[in-house]
Amino acid sequence: MSDRLKLSLEGHIATIQLNNPPANTWTLEGLKLLEQMVYELDENPRITALIIRSEEERFFSAGADLNLFADVSPEQARPLAEAFALAFEALTEFKGISVAAINGFALGGGLEVALACDLRVAEKQALLGLPEAGVGLLPCAGGTQNLMWLVGEPWTKRMILLGEKVDAGKAFEIGLVDEVVEQGKGHSMARELAEKVSRQSPDSVVACKKLIQLNRRASRNRYDRERDLFLELFEGQNQNEGVKAFLEKRSPQWRYE
Repeated sequence: MSDRLKLSLEGHIATIQLNNPPANTWTLEGLKLLEQMVYELDENPRITALIIRSEEERFFSAGADLNLFADVSPEQARPLAEAFALAFEALTEFKGISVAAINGFALGGGLEVALACDLRVAEKQALLGLPEAGVGLLPCAGGTQNLMWLVGEPWTKRMILLGEKVDAGKAFEIGLVDEVVEQGKGHSMARELAEKVSRQSPDSVVACKKLIQLNRRASRNRYDRERDLFLELFEGQNQNEGVKAFLEKRSPQWRYE
């Protein structure tokens, strides 16, 4: 499984390269590996920054493999939902600065991993979205909460409830990404940002980040509620219809009972 995520260290910067072609979809094993990698980096006193990147031409990450959510019960879906939460929460709590270098489609769990980072760089061809409601699901890895912190309620509702996707320019305009760069320049810009933290005291960075993110502590139970509602969707028929329709490349036939 180490091939699915490639970890490299250079100076004070760690880089995790998503490597599950063609779309860098997340699996249960990949999520557990990400969580493990982040915790190990937290224990490395020399690492002060982490970059998440992809070398796939079209995809940063397309999120979860929806085949894993076809014809399953809430209890069968629970391990993957919990793995998403644990991995991305570990990333959010990473001791240093984390930067997502988004070079293509960042959809669903692919955008949520970027939302779990401190900063986001998008190449101009990137497209970002949380399309889960269109397949009978919801963002269960912090998406409903983390997006709100960045773009506010109106754009959160547009992206989640209406299924709107945004390009890099619009993402920068609404505060979803911090930098927009030319194609092929995402990793270098992410590294430029990551290198800045090495000029700061590592002890101060850890302390300041903890204080900044205290603002999110009061909403910690909301992340649990997000996951609970995600699993409740598997009790109805629309979740399975949405996933099957996507996999069969047809429009879903929703039930309104």
